[in-house]
Amino acid sequence: MPRSDLELLSREVVPGTGTLKIEPIGYGLFNETYRVIRDGCSFTLRLGLEPPFDLRQDLGWETRVLQAAGRAGLAPELLYGDPAQGVLVSRWVEGRSWSLEEARNCANVSSIAGLLRRVHGLQVAQPVRLMSPPAWVDWYGAALSRAGRPPNPTLRAAAAAHLDDYSKLPSAAAVLCHSDLHTLNLIERDQSMILLDWEYAHVSEPLWDLAGWSANNDFETEAQRNLLARYHETPPTPRQWTRFKLLLWLYDYICLLWSELYLNLRPANPKVSGRLTQLDARLRVPAHYSA
Repeated sequence: MPRSDLELLSREVVPGTGTLKIEPIGYGLFNETYRVIRDGCSFTLRLGLEPPFDLRQDLGWETRVLQAAGRAGLAPELLYGDPAQGVLVSRWVEGRSWSLEEARNCANVSSIAGLLRRVHGLQVAQPVRLMSPPAWVDWYGAALSRAGRPPNPTLRAAAAAHLDDYSKLPSAAAVLCHSDLHTLNLIERDQSMILLDWEYAHVSEPLWDLAGWSANNDFETEAQRNLLARYHETPPTPRQWTRFKLLLWLYDYICLLWSELYLNLRPANPKVSGRLTQLDARLRVPAHYSA
């Protein structure tokens, strides 16, 4: 968006009457994000971009999620939302993100388990955004194929086998999942935790979020078992453990597809390139996901 248009929009939607200071802080596949300072207060302004592919993004749904999560103290307070225009304004949250070492700390694993129980207990008005591992694989794979970069056939075959195993599992409870859990999306402040970036939130099964936090923080087996035990408040059963390890592989594979798609559109990002290489190597070593 041109700077003049951005300033005009900010004057209309950001609370206050004073002059504006606008700082770009993020540019992704679907949104660009700014920090706007006005009258001594900071706000987050997020603008939707023309989507490069269809992934059932639903700003109306996301707005309802942010409202529910904000009321529960799990997300920044949403101050303005215009789904039609793709504009969101929320209060800026001061705090800090954890390091990977902190994420793996036993006490913090317990804190995340409690946080996720609260997320999964949120009730959001209908209609909800339903997604599943097969849906993520289908949508990202199709988007890559349209871009002329179909998924690696070896890993695609492995994904099909994992999805077949997944289809044979009993159905699980449907809850609200954040679905993008990593340390940069968690802010700790005043001994409480706030989650950012709910754009991938959807209704799925609880273990999806546990698999995501584990995958994004490279948990070893002991930490994975501890996370499940703290979440369920009892040691994981063999059935829960099998389900978790299957979802862990699928989460890593979906992240690999997302990384390939991102790099096809934004090639000069060494962080994403490095993560893609790591995921590719990990997915080719089945022992990483074994019981």
